[in-house]
Amino acid sequence: MPGFFVTLQKIYHLTSAHKKLLSWLFKTVILVLAFVFIYRQFIKKGPDIKRFEDLMHTIGNTQVLFVMSLVVVLMLINWLLEALKWQYLTRHLEQITFWKAIECVFCGLTWAIFTPNRLGEYGGRVMFLTPRKRVYGAFAMAVGSFGQNVITNVLGSIAIIWFTLTFLHLNTWITLAICVAGILNIILFLVCFFNIKWLVWLLNKIPFLRKYHRFFDIIGKYKFDELHRIILFCLARFFAFSCQYYILINLFIPSIPLYEILLLTFIVFFIQSALPSLDLMDVAVRSYTAATVFAYVTNQTIAVIAVFSAIWLINLIIPAILGTAFNLKLNFFGRNS
Repeated sequence: MPGFFVTLQKIYHLTSAHKKLLSWLFKTVILVLAFVFIYRQFIKKGPDIKRFEDLMHTIGNTQVLFVMSLVVVLMLINWLLEALKWQYLTRHLEQITFWKAIECVFCGLTWAIFTPNRLGEYGGRVMFLTPRKRVYGAFAMAVGSFGQNVITNVLGSIAIIWFTLTFLHLNTWITLAICVAGILNIILFLVCFFNIKWLVWLLNKIPFLRKYHRFFDIIGKYKFDELHRIILFCLARFFAFSCQYYILINLFIPSIPLYEILLLTFIVFFIQSALPSLDLMDVAVRSYTAATVFAYVTNQTIAVIAVFSAIWLINLIIPAILGTAFNLKLNFFGRNS
């Protein structure tokens, strides 16, 4: 770690010409990695995407156009809500416009697609902040990510309790244990989020992290009413992309009731959030999980896999393509315009 900071210091003492050259090198590497990934998933077309296209051919063109337009609109709503949340999260650091928040979000998505657990999203997003605020921005973003994880775990736990009682028919004690674990999980996430200052206290108690307390302190600046606003943004996003899944699954498998589609989708989100992954593998993991969960209500596995793959493509790959344009604006060593 000390060697890393020494390297950073050396970089920041480079001449302006060297910094500009290095900045363009970074941007080139990011764009090449992004386009290689996009080519493999979008241009080359995986088998799941081909299945989705085949399914679309079985539906009327007018209906397909309307449904897919609605799904794309919901994708835009989802990421615009995330931009509003990011603008709100950064208010303790600096005032940014809504347009700049959009640039941050889409740039982060470009970085996210080729990094484990989408960690690159943090780097891509905070690069639009002033240099001395970028590390603080990563911690502010962590608050928003935690809020999204709270919603996923709360609704996912409710869905798992329903799923256990409806489909599994386990031993009474095992069923009770799952229900209690689900309720405790809900309480734990809600209590921890709305008392996020506890995390700051905990981090400051770790000796080798104590010297970085100024970065952790940004987490503790969010008051209860601000955390409440953040969780509402997260909830709105959650239902925006949940509606995408309902619309497409209902198009191909109209026999599944609304509440079953939503609750089973919540379970898929819950399982996916608990698994470490690279976005390169996300589509396969998500599709397999969805097929396993939805097998309890339908035998149309191909339709389920195709829907989850297609929505993944729409929600991540298309925004990542848009984000490549914003990457060209990045200034790695100074303030972005």
